Amino acid sequence: MKAFIAATVLAVTLGAAVAAGPAQAAGCVSGAAVGGVAGHVAGHHGVLGAAAGCAVGHHEAVKNERANTAPSSGPAPNSSSGNR
Repeated sequence: MKAFIAATVLAVTLGAAVAAGPAQAAGCVSGAAVGGVAGHVAGHHGVLGAAAGCAVGHHEAVKNERANTAPSSGPAPNSSSGNR
């Protein structure tokens, strides 16, 4: 019975993952790896560390993407100052 329940849960989970389409998980995998290791070392909390690392890694990736694609606002700074 346990094997049937486990197989059903696995099938539903994989089906939902395939039906959801591609995920926008930039930075999540690397953050989860680092967080998982840090959580494991800090007291066997690898799953909690991986979840937190995923969130932080995704946040940093989005922040970097926005910084790289955002147009600069205002005029470019003038290197020669007229106030001498």
